[in-house]
Amino acid sequence: MLELLVIGECVADIVRRPDEADRVHPGGSPANVAHGLARLGRPVTLHTQLGADEEGRLITAHLASAGVAVRTDGSPGPTPKAVVTLDAGGRATYDFDIHWTLAPVPDGTAPDHVHTGSLAAVMAPGADTVLARVASLRASATVSYDPNVRPELMGDHAGAVRRVEECVALADVVKASDEDLGWLYPDRTPDEVARGWLESDGPALVLVTRGGEGAYAVTRRAGARIGAFPARVVDTVGAGDAFMAGALHALAARGLLGPDGRAGLRAIGEPALTDVLRHGAAAASVAVGRAGADPPDNAELRAALG
Repeated sequence: MLELLVIGECVADIVRRPDEADRVHPGGSPANVAHGLARLGRPVTLHTQLGADEEGRLITAHLASAGVAVRTDGSPGPTPKAVVTLDAGGRATYDFDIHWTLAPVPDGTAPDHVHTGSLAAVMAPGADTVLARVASLRASATVSYDPNVRPELMGDHAGAVRRVEECVALADVVKASDEDLGWLYPDRTPDEVARGWLESDGPALVLVTRGGEGAYAVTRRAGARIGAFPARVVDTVGAGDAFMAGALHALAARGLLGPDGRAGLRAIGEPALTDVLRHGAAAASVAVGRAGADPPDNAELRAALG
């Protein structure tokens, strides 16, 4: 079976709603993707940092309960945290307390596919470890990347764009929200950015999510677009990560991940792109209906697709 490796941060999300007590949820975009893939039955290893504290134990247990194999670099320090403030419509804003110093993680995993993104791929000094590891695996594994922009932690804008473009160049599949692309390239439309990335030597497929407006996919040869699935929104925490996990699950089911899947990924047509988008959107529709980053399992995804 396809072996997947996710490299990136875990974050304790302290979720704050008006007139309610704070609630702590396991989070962090890469960790959420690993959790989502494991819940869909995919073998996943996560390389990350976690503190020897209550939040670290909570996150480790959460990931292990889904079947994620967690490997840490052994660095001391507290588990990263984010205060997630939700408005009346469930939309989230973030305030972070994160230090990312990832060192190489001792592990014998030889993955078929590698996913990374978010703060892990741009925040120094740990981002250097992430990019070096992804680059070392690029010849033997496909790569996916989600910039998941957090402006407060991206540092200098020009530098952040350069680092994002380094990651895009290493990736076969890139997923970004229209808000991510608007912050990175304020003078270009999301479609212009996606097609510009395709014209580089990097991705074969770019997925763009548009919140309640749905999502679309583009390759050099084809494209597809869908609306959002109906959902009763509790909050939007982890929705994009659930979309990423659902989309990767669909690509894996079609044999389009792993080094033997690259040719097929570059030749993917509109029906398959639509199926990938539907899996991502269905997974996101389940996640937004629950508190915190809580993606679907296989049965829930099938029901949402039905």
